[in-house]
Amino acid sequence: MSANELNTTARTLLEIRDQIAQLQAEAEALTDTLKGAMVEAGREELAGDGWRATWKNVSSSRFDQKAFRAENPALAARYMKATTTTRFLVGEVTA
Repeated sequence: MSANELNTTARTLLEIRDQIAQLQAEAEALTDTLKGAMVEAGREELAGDGWRATWKNVSSSRFDQKAFRAENPALAARYMKATTTTRFLVGEVTA
């Protein structure tokens, strides 16, 4: 791939990521609007023409790693597993 093609590819990727961020912000605003309507109506569920939205509390239990490590450092160290990942970053450079 030529330098020009790489530049075009990277710029296109950055533009698409920007579009995704804009769409995510728009989706969040629309979500907040629906949640507001649910609060106003005092309902956990709303439905319309071909859609349904629910907003309910869900309980779950999770392992508190931080507290476990603080209270049992030797035991926690025995079960730690090192991992390696590869990170790919593309960003704009400002002069």
